[in-house]
Amino acid sequence: MRLSTALTYLGLLVQSKYASAMVTIEDAKACNADVPAIDWLILEGDANAEAIEDEVRQDLEKIGFKVSTRFLTKNDYNQARKLFSHHRVLHIIPSYSTLVVHVSSLMSYTGAKGDFGLSFSETWGTPYDPHSYVSAWEAEDNANHNALTGLVAPSSRDELLSLVEDVLQEENQIVRQAKWNEVHDYYHKEAMMLPLWGRRIVAIINSRLAGYQAGHQQFDFPVHKLVPVSGSKTVSISPGALTGRFQTVGNMDPHTYNPNEFFANNWLYEGLVSYGPDGTILPALAESWTITDTASGGQQYSFKLRPSVKFHDGAEWNCQAAKMNLDHVLAGALIEPVWHGWYGVPKYIKDWKCAGDDDMELIMTTSTKFYPFLQELSFIRPLRFLSPNAFAEGADSDPYTANSCERGWGTLESDKEGVPNVVCAGIANVSGTGPFAFASREQSVLTTADFDEIRVDDTVEFTGNQDYWGGAPGIETLKVVRYESADQIKEALLDGSLDVMWGDGVLPSNTITDIAAMNNPSLNVHVGEDIQNVVLLLNTARPPLDDIRVRKAIIHAIDKKALVKKELGGFTDPVDNVFPRSMPYCDVDLTPHWDYDLEKAILLSCKLETASASAAAVEKATADNKALTIGLGIGLGFVALLAAAVAVIFMKKAKSLEAEYVTSKSAVEA
Repeated sequence: MRLSTALTYLGLLVQSKYASAMVTIEDAKACNADVPAIDWLILEGDANAEAIEDEVRQDLEKIGFKVSTRFLTKNDYNQARKLFSHHRVLHIIPSYSTLVVHVSSLMSYTGAKGDFGLSFSETWGTPYDPHSYVSAWEAEDNANHNALTGLVAPSSRDELLSLVEDVLQEENQIVRQAKWNEVHDYYHKEAMMLPLWGRRIVAIINSRLAGYQAGHQQFDFPVHKLVPVSGSKTVSISPGALTGRFQTVGNMDPHTYNPNEFFANNWLYEGLVSYGPDGTILPALAESWTITDTASGGQQYSFKLRPSVKFHDGAEWNCQAAKMNLDHVLAGALIEPVWHGWYGVPKYIKDWKCAGDDDMELIMTTSTKFYPFLQELSFIRPLRFLSPNAFAEGADSDPYTANSCERGWGTLESDKEGVPNVVCAGIANVSGTGPFAFASREQSVLTTADFDEIRVDDTVEFTGNQDYWGGAPGIETLKVVRYESADQIKEALLDGSLDVMWGDGVLPSNTITDIAAMNNPSLNVHVGEDIQNVVLLLNTARPPLDDIRVRKAIIHAIDKKALVKKELGGFTDPVDNVFPRSMPYCDVDLTPHWDYDLEKAILLSCKLETASASAAAVEKATADNKALTIGLGIGLGFVALLAAAVAVIFMKKAKSLEAEYVTSKSAVEA
């Protein structure tokens, strides 16, 4: 070992920890000059997404990525995330609340990859995470399903989905945890989701209202527990919606999806059970239940239904009403993944019936043991209960010729032979058993930037259900109000014309922080715990994101800590995992960590060629001089030892980067 070798180590140190002096931001820009622009979808009305879009875009532009951002309405946003292939037929069918996009039952998803590169998404929180969120990736119109299309062998979407199918049927909790770890590790290593921040439900409530209680799942706003202690018993609310700021409650149909809003359906309709604190399953329209194993390997759930409950239209709640709803939701093609089969109940339920002459006992039998069964029965949709009188043809509505599914869906054909078609007829009225009943609405027609016309609700009124089995609400009239902007909502809260803002995405986080800092005695600000995580979805099938190196470069280029601090008001925290660690089977440490590392992003942009060369140089110098400490004198020895220590650290980092490159390169070339 000579002085020149020690100085070689020191030279490597001076150049910087990743040899970034040799690969600079300017080099990265040159390397990315020919990379196609990244298409990024943003949902109009999502206050937080709109706030941070420019921050993320600027981070990516620093290393030469070009970003093309599209701000879309909810319908356009959903369609782009699905991307129908040329085999799919679209029909626009008017509905009384909005325009409904119907996909013909003769559709084929061959080639569907999602018409986006980047898109904000979020896990679904309790009670959906992780099982329902991940199993929904099987549905061919799910954005994650399409984003997984471009996985490179030996990885594949089908293999990941088979791992999910396996874990959902695992009885042993220890083995189940190990299998969930494998699922988390699988999607994590594909660099197709960047966890950003934890999402919290915020409520800003006028102090004239008492009795606030937090909800236990996304869009669960238990307004019926608020009690006016002064002023009018009419209460106005700006709720968090699928669109961020409220636009419309949709058809208020309990058995289908957009544009029906979760929060409104949760006020109107109920399930057999509800989801309580810390994941407890609470009685709702069923007051008790028993579970027994069946000889065929499944389980039988016997529900004792709650007596003396009436629907808003006066119809009786009983087993016949329950079975009718099940007959419609689980008919024919509706149990397939593209419709209701995105979660486990339609997939694993085998039979449902009333118990003989007892009209207050419902029996449901599963084909296999499925551990989240009760949990999934607490979902806000699609299995909430509608009055028999409110079906399209009343209590005699046939589940195949006059199904309660949205009429815009048309006629649904099953992939299986011998299964009858399902004709969607929609519902005739809005009538559930919940704490509020629908009263009226005022609507307008708006013209979008693309000159499309959409129907929105200016106001929607609900009346308190005075016969509610859980006790009549203190609010007599609940008035949902639409505002054009977050600034209007803030002004209305401050001047007292709006009583309640409840939900995420309604106001920018910085605005909420500002209101809280005012210490206004007329307003109480409630901030819940993280219930779900916001992620950036990277579409593996859409160039340039079909290259895993590009996906990793994007991930490491985004300084999420800085943007959360700057734009999200300080009460949200950056997260490292797709799911909150508090969710079942989600407290895992996944590597590599998808953290902000600009130098790594630079090296990935230029395919790590320089980093590989640097690592090789360090390794060669080490091999030539294994007896470093033995041959050195006291003076040069100290310097060389220090340099060697630093060089070892550098070499390990360089080897790590090289290994990451080799793995990525192999995946891309396979």
